[in-house]
Amino acid sequence: MSNSALMSIGTRAMSASYAALQTTGNNIANANTAGYSRQQVELAASAGQYSGMGFFGKGVDVTTVTRAHSEFLTREATLTQSIASADGARLEQLRRLEQLFGTGESGLGYQSGQLLNAFVDVASRPQDAASRQVAVARAGDVATSFRAVGDQISNLQAGVRADMQTSIKAVNALAKTVAGLNQQIASAVATGHTPNDLLDQRDQAVADIGKYVQVTTIAAGDGSLNLFIGGGQRLVLGSEATSLVALADPFDSTQVHVGISEGGKSRLVPDSMVAGGSIAGLLRFQNEDLRDARNLVGQMAAALGGAVNAQQHLGLDLTTPTGREGQDLFAVGAPRVQTATTNAGNAVVTIGAADATRMRASDYELRFDGSDYTLTRLGSMDAPQTFTPAALAAGVTIDGMNIQLASGSAVAGDRFRLQPVAAAASNMQRVFDDPRGIAAASPVTATLAASNTGTAAVASLDVKMPIAAPVHAVVKFSVAPFTGDTSYQMSNDGGSTYGAAQPFVAGQPIGFTDGGGNLLWELSVTGTPADGDLIAVDPTAVPGMSNGNALAMLGLRDAAIVGGETVTDAWSSTLGEVGVRVQGADGAARMSAAVASDAQMRQLDTSGVNLDEEAARLIQYQQSYQAAAKMLQVAQSVFDTLLQMTRG
Repeated sequence: MSNSALMSIGTRAMSASYAALQTTGNNIANANTAGYSRQQVELAASAGQYSGMGFFGKGVDVTTVTRAHSEFLTREATLTQSIASADGARLEQLRRLEQLFGTGESGLGYQSGQLLNAFVDVASRPQDAASRQVAVARAGDVATSFRAVGDQISNLQAGVRADMQTSIKAVNALAKTVAGLNQQIASAVATGHTPNDLLDQRDQAVADIGKYVQVTTIAAGDGSLNLFIGGGQRLVLGSEATSLVALADPFDSTQVHVGISEGGKSRLVPDSMVAGGSIAGLLRFQNEDLRDARNLVGQMAAALGGAVNAQQHLGLDLTTPTGREGQDLFAVGAPRVQTATTNAGNAVVTIGAADATRMRASDYELRFDGSDYTLTRLGSMDAPQTFTPAALAAGVTIDGMNIQLASGSAVAGDRFRLQPVAAAASNMQRVFDDPRGIAAASPVTATLAASNTGTAAVASLDVKMPIAAPVHAVVKFSVAPFTGDTSYQMSNDGGSTYGAAQPFVAGQPIGFTDGGGNLLWELSVTGTPADGDLIAVDPTAVPGMSNGNALAMLGLRDAAIVGGETVTDAWSSTLGEVGVRVQGADGAARMSAAVASDAQMRQLDTSGVNLDEEAARLIQYQQSYQAAAKMLQVAQSVFDTLLQMTRG
């Protein structure tokens, strides 16, 4: 063997040790670099040289530099982080929403109750202007509070829209980064070595995209990585990136969805296919939580405003000496129909409030399939209802709302979004300031005849619908001489003539109907009337002395006017609904964050830099380098000795 072989072995040993030292130093330098994977030098023994005495080794070769990486762990970390980002984004928005639903005196339930409680003083002193002014002021406070909550919900929607647009821009920028890295990596892989730093940068960019939207990754043979979203929608293919766009909702331009722009055209990615990332969390909050919150508050506003207005119309105010039928105290946002921008037909659908107390806190979708219309209550398990165009043209009443095909005709696939209460709160306001406008008086007054001998007394006189022209009605009781059965007869001309006798049942009110069969009022009687006893029901002569309608207004406090609940109970249910959603989202966010953290830790265990290990390797490779240097020193000494022997 020549001395040059020893020199070659030493040189290769020094080169390998230096490469290992350089790589270890790079690991230490990037220990805190996000997305960096630990690298290591791959060594291989050089092929031996044959001699008559056998094969002699020729040292070591540096084959390549690899990175510690697990495709499975990287994919799992990205996926779990996407889910955690979705849950976290929704929780953040829900916590903001929760702040709008105040408790105690700041809550809408308390303020609504205070409005109805104000009629206690009005009923006690119907002529007192101060009591009436308090009721008017309470009405203004309630309207302002409902409107403020409605506006804040709209502001949350605007914030969601802005966040969605910002997130989509970030995804597009990251997708272009991945496409650019794909091109560089493919070029580098063609040389036979993997560009570790570029691969780390790409993995980090993919992980960052996953925080916004969940992606599926498929590796290509040239080293590039293809990204897909929404169940197969292309985001990155090789060195080309597809742009996401924020598309306005076809019904409501204030809402936004995710779309993909290709060939100058944009198409919607179904919300259900956007499964992870903060964008998915924002979409769920927009489509479910914010929609339901808006409808719950709107339902309360519509029901309270509708019930108070209806009761106002049943009484008399003090704007004229003889009283005038009460006018609306509140104006609320009317039910609305949103027509899809994709509709090809010219059908016009309208809705109106038939009974505000029965309207539900929901949106509805009306779809035409070419022959019939199908109505679906969104966010519920209710079975869809089907109507023919003729039936819809005649008008149908569902859940307290009237739906009608007003004009035109639809084409198969046309859709309409029906929102009976969504705009009620944000447009609620008090419509008069004059305290005399409070309709505290009942249009009719019941009076017992002075000649009565029984113990009958008037428990209540409930007006059921506006009475345009009250008549002088008289109720006359008769008691059969032998059986003791009590009956009554009704007169609508002051007692001149009476109708047929009707049996009197204790606890059952006596109703008065007009010529059209409309029930105008009901008289409830306590005690036992005697034969010939009379109760006159006459038009109220002095409205300022009557409190019948104020008492009825006060009765709304305990009436089930909001979806089968009182106003305060409905607000409590709303608080509970929001609280349950926040708690559920908090639990989901905590769990998904823990899973994501665990996946990230497993990935770091595989690819992360351990400074203690690197320090130990640094010493090891330093010693190897020094040994290789010593080998060269020995080789040089041998070579010098040979030269001296040759000269001698």
